[in-house]
Amino acid sequence: MTSILTNTGAMTALQTLKTINKDLGSVQEQIASGKKVGNAKDNAAVWAVSKVMEADVAGFKKISEGLAVGGSTVAVARNAAETTTKLLTQMKERIVQANDPAQANNLTKIQADIAGFRDQIGSVVAAAQFNGVNLVGGTGSIEVLASLDRTAGGVTASKINVSNQDLSFAAYAPKAAFTGTTGASTAGDTAAFTIAGAASANLVMTNATYAAGDSISVRIGDKTVSHTFSASDVAATSPQAAGATALRTKIEALGIPGLTVGYDSAAPGTLAINNTGATDLSVSAQFKNVGSGGLSELTGIDVTSNLGTALASVESALQTSINAAAAFGTAQNRIETQSDFVGKLSDSLTAGVGSMVDADMEEASARLQALQTQQQLGIQALSIANQGPGAVMALFR
Repeated sequence: MTSILTNTGAMTALQTLKTINKDLGSVQEQIASGKKVGNAKDNAAVWAVSKVMEADVAGFKKISEGLAVGGSTVAVARNAAETTTKLLTQMKERIVQANDPAQANNLTKIQADIAGFRDQIGSVVAAAQFNGVNLVGGTGSIEVLASLDRTAGGVTASKINVSNQDLSFAAYAPKAAFTGTTGASTAGDTAAFTIAGAASANLVMTNATYAAGDSISVRIGDKTVSHTFSASDVAATSPQAAGATALRTKIEALGIPGLTVGYDSAAPGTLAINNTGATDLSVSAQFKNVGSGGLSELTGIDVTSNLGTALASVESALQTSINAAAAFGTAQNRIETQSDFVGKLSDSLTAGVGSMVDADMEEASARLQALQTQQQLGIQALSIANQGPGAVMALFR
């Protein structure tokens, strides 16, 4: 039946053409924007996930910038610690030279060199700041934002903590910490002596008024142990006994051949160091009060008047600077590793977002050509459908 009022063929052709035009518009938008999901209307779920990931990528870019600043700060501190170690090594050479009896008339000149090295160390430490932070100056520590950890419960920040490694000459309060050593009688905050083969000597800690944070280090041969007094040590009946007991355990753990350590409970703070071997063992001890600079022992080095303890003092300082450089090296390596990981993570997230929302341009191009052809055919079909009622006119001729 042909009707001049209702042209169902034209209606069908028109609906088909509308669908084709809608799809064509969508493909053209994909080609123009490069995205198959450009807004929440296109695909709400995919769009929401992609926006969360894009926000994380933006955050990781700022984290990368922060890691770069943190890495530079630590690198400056590490270079300062390494430079300090070199200067202390040169200072130690001068002190060893001063111990040569042939240099007895040159001690004043050697001391001038030592003072010069000490002043240079002070200059290095004072200048070792970046972004207003000096990690070797005695006060500044930093936290470096390392990552954003996303869980079902939300987002938390992960940080890398870089502790200060004090290489300053802050005020030092000496105490009469050692005395009455058999084989070499010393008094004061340092002790240095040699235990001959198959002999023994006592290291006596005499101070009974330690503060929490005070520390004692003992070096035997080429190995060093240390103990920092805790609040419970200070509160004990005999603080020096608590320190001596802790040091005894650590010295025995060194496993030095032929070395045994005895402790006399009747004489608190006395360590009887026995060398049962045939090789002489050098022993040095160093006291450091809480709040003093990491290299405060350098201020007391004077080979013209205190040659006996100078070597122990510079050795303690050298170990401090070496440990500081090692700590900064570890921290810098960790920051650089995290920075590299964050960069790769950002790239992976960006690629993941692209796979979800970016348009496949080859597919879109082929789809565009197909839709353009369908559009032309749809227009032709609509034209044919509209011509149908015109055939009725032939019945009235």
